[in-house]
Amino acid sequence: MEYLKFILYGLIQGFTEFIPVSSTAHLKVISLFFGIDDPGVSLSATIQLGSVLALAWYFRNDILYFKRQSSKNFLEYLLHERLLRSILIGTIPIVLIGGSVKLFAHYFFDNVLRSNLSIALVSFLMSFFMFLADNSKRGSINIKNHNYSASFLIGFFQAFAIFPGVSRSGVTISSALIFGWERRDAAKFSFLLGIPAISIAAIVEFISSFNDILSLGLLPLCVGLITTFFSSLLAIDFLLNYFSSNGLKIFIIYRVIFGVVILLNL
Repeated sequence: MEYLKFILYGLIQGFTEFIPVSSTAHLKVISLFFGIDDPGVSLSATIQLGSVLALAWYFRNDILYFKRQSSKNFLEYLLHERLLRSILIGTIPIVLIGGSVKLFAHYFFDNVLRSNLSIALVSFLMSFFMFLADNSKRGSINIKNHNYSASFLIGFFQAFAIFPGVSRSGVTISSALIFGWERRDAAKFSFLLGIPAISIAAIVEFISSFNDILSLGLLPLCVGLITTFFSSLLAIDFLLNYFSSNGLKIFIIYRVIFGVVILLNL
């Protein structure tokens, strides 16, 4: 049963991390529906490492390109490569805001904002935000011609993903669309921007809750990470291909239904 539980955690995390429906909300709500423990903030963040590995694998050609183009001084190249600079700039807000929450408001976020009522209300708000984004004028901004202010603003919206129910991919893709990005590049930039954000959150939570996480057992945790990795790959590929042609409509409808179901079961 322990392994089945971690397989479920991995499937939920992998499929919902990159599809704009909120992995945090689904990890809690679906776990409760099946009568198993809510994985909590620390375990949820730790198994997200499987999603990071999936991102690294899926975009391995882009990453290898950076490596091939780099000079002997990789740090110097990092600071001069446009896309990498954009990712670094976009990561600043979530580091500052997320760090502040971790230090000063951890209990409030973990207990109050992780409640089912809060998740349902946030789901409704996100469906409205995604509706505005999906109906915004088609833009021509992409990874090659964007400016750094756009990177920072998308990163600022990404910081709202610390609220359970927001969805990191949902809020970054939607904000990019509102700022005039092309659909496919909005999704791709969202995924690349997620690599440092998800990694930092996972590492911080793993270190701060090291003993608690290890008490769950290394083998079940590895099963969860492997399941997360493969389900994340499927979710990334699905969203990039589906979203480019169809937009966010199906996810908007789903988020409304998800919020209603939660409210009906309070």
